[in-house]
Amino acid sequence: MGLISWIIFGGLAGWVASKITGHDASMGIFSNILVGIIGAVLGGLVMSLIGKSGVDGFNLGSFLVAVGGSVLLLALFKGFRKNR
Repeated sequence: MGLISWIIFGGLAGWVASKITGHDASMGIFSNILVGIIGAVLGGLVMSLIGKSGVDGFNLGSFLVAVGGSVLLLALFKGFRKNR
């Protein structure tokens, strides 16, 4: 995937994850993109650890992995933030 595809993919995945976790009011478009891209990498890492395919293109399976990784990232962030 190219840079523009990663930005669009990350933005969509981050936005859906922020809706799921209830962080949408506190996040802007750039935060959604960043969370989505990092979440896609995190989701791909988790999937590779269990022997499955991670993010391998602009398709539904990759989108679900990216959203799952983004939700995990936001949950971890919320946990660290609560401890402070």
